[in-house]
Amino acid sequence: MLKRLSLCAALLASPVFAVQPDEVLKDPTLEGRAREISQVLRCPVCQGENIDESNAEVSRDLRLLVRERILAGDDNSQVVDYITDRYGEYVLFEPEKTGANLLLWFLGPAALIVIGAGAIVYLRRRSKEGDAQIAALSDDEAKRLKELLDE
Repeated sequence: MLKRLSLCAALLASPVFAVQPDEVLKDPTLEGRAREISQVLRCPVCQGENIDESNAEVSRDLRLLVRERILAGDDNSQVVDYITDRYGEYVLFEPEKTGANLLLWFLGPAALIVIGAGAIVYLRRRSKEGDAQIAALSDDEAKRLKELLDE
């Protein structure tokens, strides 16, 4: 019984119900386009959810605006551009790869490459220093060290 109540509560809290029945367009093709666009737009309030899944009032307004622009005859890119012009690039889950954003897109991988190269250089120098220290040992010390390492 408790499991059923938990399941019901989870289903009711599900983001599937974020889009209200009064928002749905009668034409399934247009509704499909609206849902597709809503998946790439971020809720300005929730930040981690798209407007299709968010229950925030601003997301509802954005969903209605998307449907309004679709009914006005805009294609998908025009709708996204319209909303981006009004709310800024923050509403895009994947901002465009131009201008300053291009720097942000490539800064992470570039930093990873630089850090990896630095680690390789460090490890190589460290192993060469270790070899030089072993070479500086006397014959008896080197023999004893070899015996210890073989054990």
